Amino acid sequence: MATIIDGKASADKILENIKQKVSELEKSRDRKPGLSVILVGEDSASSVYVKNKEKKANYVGFNSSVYKLPETTTKDELLALIEKLNKDDAVDGILLQLPLPKHLNPSDFLDKIDPKKDVDGFHPVNSGRLLNNEKPYAVPCTPKGIIRLLEEYNIQIEGKNAVVIGRSNIVGKPVSMLLLNKNATVTVAHSKTKNLSEITKKADILISATGHAGMVTADMVKKGAAVIDVGIIRGNDGKLRGDADFDTVKDIAGAITPVPGGVGPMTIAMLITNTLELYMLR
Repeated sequence: MATIIDGKASADKILENIKQKVSELEKSRDRKPGLSVILVGEDSASSVYVKNKEKKANYVGFNSSVYKLPETTTKDELLALIEKLNKDDAVDGILLQLPLPKHLNPSDFLDKIDPKKDVDGFHPVNSGRLLNNEKPYAVPCTPKGIIRLLEEYNIQIEGKNAVVIGRSNIVGKPVSMLLLNKNATVTVAHSKTKNLSEITKKADILISATGHAGMVTADMVKKGAAVIDVGIIRGNDGKLRGDADFDTVKDIAGAITPVPGGVGPMTIAMLITNTLELYMLR
C-alpha cells in the first residue's frame, strides 16, 4: 500500500514555523507582513477559500484584509483598487480571487498587480522568470506546494519521468516548469492527448489536475509511482473526491496524496509562505 502524503500535517508545520518567524520579526521591524485579498461577487466556493486564507493569515500574525466587491463591480473600479493596494506600503501580497464575474476578464487585472506583490505568481514577469529558470518574486502556490511535498517525502525528482495531466496556467504549466527546472523529464498531457494510459504508466511522478473525479484509475499508474492529486470535486453525496480513484490507486502507487488533506492545505500554506517572502524582499 502507498505512503499517504499528509499535506495537512506538512502545511501545519510550515504555518507554525512562519508564526514563530513573524513573532521574531516584530521585534526588529515596524510592521507585520500584509496580505490583501480581493473577492468579486458571491461565488460560494471562492468565499470559502477566501475565509480559509484569511483565517490562516491571521493565525500566523499577518495583517490580513479582504476586499469584498459586488458582482456589478466595473473594470475601472477593480483596477482602481489594485492600483491603491500597489501603492500601499503596508501591503506585501495582493491576491485576486478567481473566478471573476463573467463581465471581467482576469487577464485585464492580473498583470496590473505589482509583480513584487503578486502573491499568486501569475504576473507575466513572474511567469517569465519561472520559464527562464530564474527566481520569480513568487511561484504559483499549488505548484510550489506540490514540489514541497515531493521534497518533504524524499521523492526524487531529478532524472525521473514526470507526467502532468492538465495544462492550465494555474497548475499544469507552472508545475511542469518547476519539475523541468529540477531536471525531471516532463510530459504534459491534456484533453487532446491520445492513449493517455500508455503515457501515464511510464510516469515515476504522476500529477493530475483535471477536475474529473476518478479519472486516474489503477491501470493507468506505474507500480511504485508517486501520485499527486490536485483535483477536488464534490460528488452528489456531498463528499470531496479527487482525480484519482484513491481506493484502487493506493494499492499500486508508492505514494499518493488524499483528497481532501493533500495538496489543498499546502496551497494555502504556500500563499502564506509567498507573502512572507515578498515581505522580506522589502
